[in-house]
Amino acid sequence: MFENLLQFIPLVKGIISLFIIVDPFGNIPIFISLTEKMNKEEKKKVFQIATLTGFLLLLSFALAGQQIFNFFGISLYAFMIAGGILLLIISIRILIAGGWSEPVISPESVGAVPIAVPLLVGPGAITTTIFNLQTIGITYTAISVMVTFVVVWLTLRFIDPIYRFLGKTGSLVIARVMALLIAAIAVQYILGGLGSFLSR
Repeated sequence: MFENLLQFIPLVKGIISLFIIVDPFGNIPIFISLTEKMNKEEKKKVFQIATLTGFLLLLSFALAGQQIFNFFGISLYAFMIAGGILLLIISIRILIAGGWSEPVISPESVGAVPIAVPLLVGPGAITTTIFNLQTIGITYTAISVMVTFVVVWLTLRFIDPIYRFLGKTGSLVIARVMALLIAAIAVQYILGGLGSFLSR
């Protein structure tokens, strides 16, 4: 029984690491600010587009990430270093500025950009997915993407009551705590990529 449970530890780690990077709870204040001038139906459409776009994009990397890398001649450690640096910049930006600011052209486009990309599926999420693919296998990686985006969908579906429950201060605190965790993961990616490069 205990041994059967142990085999799911890599899956749990994969889900937790991806969830921390995607960070739907920490992004709640940003989601609210991007859609505050929209009506209920527009918000619903925006969040549906964001969830579907982010899920399909990340699942594509989970299923064909290595092939994509091979096509462009990119190594995993190079992507880990680049993704780690970009992720570190994002986390510092959130810690200092308190959030993410992007120009919104129209309500129809905000679901795909910037909510799906880069807020939900940015370099960190892609790097994490590719890294999970290499370490826990394609099945667990695909499951981790699915579980994460089920939580994302639920978060966006009930974003208004969640925001009221957390409050503006609570949401900002969560965003900054998550940003610290993201910064730590980013440094780990950079160190891991450098270690792989130096040990070639």
